[in-house]
Amino acid sequence: MRAVWLREFGGPEVLVAGAAPDPVPGEGQVLVEVAHANLTFVETQFRATGLGPFTGALPMVPGNGVGGTVTTLGPGADPAWLGRRVVSSTGGSGGYAELAAVPADGLHPVPDGLPLDTATALLADGRTARLLLETAAPAPGERVLVTAAAGGVGTLLVQLATAAGAHVLAAAGGPRKLALAAELGAAETVDYLQPDWTRAPAPVDLVLDGVGGALGRAAAGLLRDGGRIVSYGLASGSWTDLPADEAAARDLTVLHLRPTPERTRAATAHVLAEAAAHRLRPVIGQRFPLERAADAHRAIENRATLGKTLLDVRP
Repeated sequence: MRAVWLREFGGPEVLVAGAAPDPVPGEGQVLVEVAHANLTFVETQFRATGLGPFTGALPMVPGNGVGGTVTTLGPGADPAWLGRRVVSSTGGSGGYAELAAVPADGLHPVPDGLPLDTATALLADGRTARLLLETAAPAPGERVLVTAAAGGVGTLLVQLATAAGAHVLAAAGGPRKLALAAELGAAETVDYLQPDWTRAPAPVDLVLDGVGGALGRAAAGLLRDGGRIVSYGLASGSWTDLPADEAAARDLTVLHLRPTPERTRAATAHVLAEAAAHRLRPVIGQRFPLERAADAHRAIENRATLGKTLLDVRP
């Protein structure tokens, strides 16, 4: 099969297309004929450093999320999955390939009428956005600041928070990204590439921060006393540092995602159903063929992307 290999950690150029043995599904697994592979920022960090939530011995085929059709059953797998359109996590390896062996108990059926690329784009970012909204529970009328609002998770947070009745302030870098956030329902937008971006907005009740670092710290400064913040990403390279004494002095609540397998599965099913009902739209801003995985990683790292980036494995 065609695949993309990671044989050493480093820049995007270490992702090299080539041939790989067809995987054989083991006990309780199925084989998925991959149509699309889902890319996330943490995959670029793993490729560069070997650090992050994934593990794997080099050489390996990376990739943590796929969408496709079940073609083969391993021993003990439910025959009802055969021929079904599904999305699934892989555990961090095996996704950048034409075929992926994955546990059957981790499969998510794709609702009828929902395109596979849309479902794949929702797999990681959709469940994250849903879990964030469940954790933060914005009330109607609350002012909610979403950082990285034009990213994969951010574009979904703008939609979900707006649907919950919140007044969304979308923070992103540059006019193109701000226009996208406004199109998705943001009531206000602010360009955080401008040095004085925190001067104009009124205080907010909630910050949903996917950037971290100095930018996340600045976003926390926009919270009213008694507000709350949840950080879910470190696109800047580090988490938002909000000292405990400052949080206590301002009566700020720092929320944390605590997903369980049951909550994660329910969140995934929820966003797939919402997309099938045309109430939620992942933004697929750019697509690359499998062989150009290096270019896809490069675009993500250069902040040149809108919404979600996919690898199209099959025409």
